[in-house]
This record gives sequence, structure tokens and C-alpha cells, in this order.
Amino acid sequence: MNQEQMKKIFEDPLEYDESKEDSFRPLIREWFGRKSRWIMINVYVWFLIFLVPMTMSAVLFFKTQQTKFQIMSAAVFVCCALSIGFLKVFAWVMLQRNSIKREIKRLELRVAELTRKIDEGKR
Repeated sequence: MNQEQMKKIFEDPLEYDESKEDSFRPLIREWFGRKSRWIMINVYVWFLIFLVPMTMSAVLFFKTQQTKFQIMSAAVFVCCALSIGFLKVFAWVMLQRNSIKREIKRLELRVAELTRKIDEGKR
């Protein structure tokens, strides 16, 4: 949000439509946008890097008969599954980053509006 948009919202708050800001579609659109493309590609690459050994360890777990190899493949599976879970959390945090910035801008607008009202009340 640039200064011109903030000024427009500040001057005419009734015209500002908050319902467009909080829906899930704009979040997804921002996630697949140009600014976040490198993050998205990085998350998908790491997802594939962890998915391949996780799948291989699951297959190896059911193929082997020795307990030692079953424990090893189960440990690899759990570590890869946890890593994929962490990647999902990271992706969700990166997805929410823009909405948090938007909330900070809204708070700045509210503070500016309250400051203006306080100044008008003192006169």
C-alpha cells in the first residue's frame, strides 16, 4: 500500500472495502505472485527433496525383515514427515506475512485518524 492509496482511504474511509482484503483468494494470489515466486519454488523443491526419501523409507520399511533396518527406515520416515510439516508451517507464515503488513497499515491509519481527531478537539 503506497502513500497515495493510504491518503485516499484516510480521506474517504466509507469507500474502502475491507472485505476484499481478508479473503483467501487474495492471499493465494499474492502467494503465487511475482514477489513470492522464489519462496514458492523453494518450498516445492524442498518438499520434493523430503518426499523422495520419505517414500523410499516407507517402501523399505515394509520390504525388510530385520528390525534394525525397520527402525532406521521408520526414523527416516518420521524425520522427513516432520520436515514436510515444518515446510508447510513456513509456507503458511509466508502466506500470512502480507496480511500482517496490511493490518499494520490499518493500525497506522487508525492512529493517524485518532491523532487528527484529538488535534481537532483541542482547538
